[in-house]
Amino acid sequence: MSSGAHRGTPFDFEDPQYERRPYDPWTAYGQSKSAGVLFAVGACRWAGDGITADALNPGFILTRLQRHLAEDTMRAGLIDSDGNLTPPPFYKSPAQGAATSVLLAASPLLDGVTGCYFEDHQMAQAVQRDEEGRSAGVATHALDPEAAEAALGVRGAALRRTA
Repeated sequence: MSSGAHRGTPFDFEDPQYERRPYDPWTAYGQSKSAGVLFAVGACRWAGDGITADALNPGFILTRLQRHLAEDTMRAGLIDSDGNLTPPPFYKSPAQGAATSVLLAASPLLDGVTGCYFEDHQMAQAVQRDEEGRSAGVATHALDPEAAEAALGVRGAALRRTA
């Protein structure tokens, strides 16, 4: 599961755990979403074994996850001054947000498709990270096969450290 937040934040291979830079929750979120796309791209190595992985952006959805956001963040477009939810019209219902996940999990049309990024029921177009105002597409930094291989190596090293 990814997010459009990946477009603005490449994975930082030099400091993935924020040990040498200040922690920022939104940057960390975007970086984690880039890492998920890179994992799907790197998973192409297992396609010959019948293993596929794709990433997807479900879109903006109001769920109970927002209860963990600070009130000032919620007031920046999701609640009004009285605390009433006021999502923008482009927000999806949870069912609408789940639709792309269901497509990837169940459609025989996508059998064997791997290493791709989907949104709104279709494969997304690649876009440059610095394109201002992009609200759709997958960033080219998240599709880089060399970065994907490196990300799989970082993930493996992190798993070995915690085991």
